[in-house]
Amino acid sequence: MSFTYAVVGAGRQGTAAAYDMARLGDAARVKVADADPAAARRAAERVNRLLGREAAVPYAVDVADRAALRAFLEDVDSFLSAVPYWHNPGIARVAIEARASMTDLGGNTDLVREQLALSPAAEAAGIAMIPDCGQVPGMGTSLAVYAMSLLDETAEVTFWDGGNPLHPRPPFNYSLTFNIAGLTNEYHGVAHFLRDGRRVEVPTFREEDYEIVDFPPPIGRMEAFVAGGGTSTMPWTFEGRLRTLWNKTLRWPGHFAVWKAYMDAGLLETAPIDVGGAPVVPREVLHALLDPKLRAAPDEPDLVIVRVLARGRKGGHAAEVVVELIDRYDAATGFTAMERTTGWDGSLKAILNARGVTPRGAHPAEIAVPGPLYADELRRRGFSLTVTPTNAAG
Repeated sequence: MSFTYAVVGAGRQGTAAAYDMARLGDAARVKVADADPAAARRAAERVNRLLGREAAVPYAVDVADRAALRAFLEDVDSFLSAVPYWHNPGIARVAIEARASMTDLGGNTDLVREQLALSPAAEAAGIAMIPDCGQVPGMGTSLAVYAMSLLDETAEVTFWDGGNPLHPRPPFNYSLTFNIAGLTNEYHGVAHFLRDGRRVEVPTFREEDYEIVDFPPPIGRMEAFVAGGGTSTMPWTFEGRLRTLWNKTLRWPGHFAVWKAYMDAGLLETAPIDVGGAPVVPREVLHALLDPKLRAAPDEPDLVIVRVLARGRKGGHAAEVVVELIDRYDAATGFTAMERTTGWDGSLKAILNARGVTPRGAHPAEIAVPGPLYADELRRRGFSLTVTPTNAAG
């Protein structure tokens, strides 16, 4: 059986997702849409060049045009929204009207929960919706579920993640591979975790949460701190079932101090301030100044790490397991690690939606996708997963 897929948003992650759909999704075709016709054409041409066949077709579609988006989706079995997160609730409503299963790259937990409230309508339309896919949340979510599946009972889950340049350059030691608004949205505000089985809000960038984490050479030491959004809906899903749920972002040393200074200076605030009689939004100024300085080159080598630690019981004894994925820029396809881990998580789950593996309705990844199946699909794509069980007696 073959399927018609679509990607809305022909940027870096969207292009990687279209390639994965065409390569591994039993695709009759992949429709690639963008408000910029040239961007859609470039993405489709790249996918077809990598595949050596004509599978991707470009379209000019503005997601703000509801009628045009619905017409685009009406013959689509499953699609990925790879546009900025604030568009996704509206796109989800159009997906229900068009009866097209949907995944998206998320970015805001409040909006994700708004989309999940559409579950009865999605189920009635016979479609599956999985919001907030990507590297983390998304891949980290599903790898946490996989780690939990390796224990009989799980009490604690902690995971660390980050996408970073392979060769960091001062003064920032960081390269931006997605919309900068997504980064600042994660950095400013609160994170949702579980402590003693109950949901708690933890402010981002607290010095008391800062730690150094060691990785095998040649990676070495990285810093870890709290940023928002990484756990997505997991605290709601696992409240009362897990005692502890915690997530930290990984960066090269020095990143935390620089961004903490920006935050302390008020540069991530969204309320306008008066500058010479004109209202100015500090975060918009920060975006305008930093984006061109942080923007990664398309072929810049990078590194993605997702490490999950699950603690609980196995065979009647205390046990823990570490699941780790480390990915790097792939010279053969030209896809960066961030494109692969972000885009392919969204496409992998879109493919499972098309095949009817996932439940109909709108469900978070931790409910929709079984952990062992997800791990198998990652290995099928060439990702290397390290699984280390320890402290198990008997």
